[in-house]
Amino acid sequence: MSSAIIVLADGFEEIEAVTCIDILRRAGIDVFTLGLNSLEVRGARDIYVKADMLFSDFNGSFDAIVLPGGMPGTDNLAKSQPLLELIKDANQKEKICAAICAAPTVLAKAGILGGKKAACYPGLEDRLTDALPLTEPVVTDGNIITSRAVGTTIPFALKLVEALAGEDVANKIRSAILS
Repeated sequence: MSSAIIVLADGFEEIEAVTCIDILRRAGIDVFTLGLNSLEVRGARDIYVKADMLFSDFNGSFDAIVLPGGMPGTDNLAKSQPLLELIKDANQKEKICAAICAAPTVLAKAGILGGKKAACYPGLEDRLTDALPLTEPVVTDGNIITSRAVGTTIPFALKLVEALAGEDVANKIRSAILS
């Protein structure tokens, strides 16, 4: 069974995080939410989510790392050197590195977007250092999956399911949720 970690920092975009958690779990993927600095993480709209564990306590394996956007959540993720190192390591091992909205800028800061196609929230393209910004809702380039914003969250989550569990499972979820 595939597994994914979703890292939550204060100011994360709730729809992006919770939708990804939901869709991945519907597909039978083990999802672990990791609070960057606390177990109770406050979203950008003051919705609190209780993470499964602290990021610093996680030492398990995973097949994908997923970063929701939102502000100041994305900036808080980008300030974490241990997270940036985990992203670099995951990329070197060809694990899925996925980010949505403003969070692809964290992948860029980790230095893994060089020469890769990527999407992000409009206006942040200049922060996708060395990447090739696209305006498609969801962009996949090798093991990197990026997306633009809240409105693209379901297609983004379904692309993650496809990458982790296969196209048949993604299509089954797509049909079940009428997407």
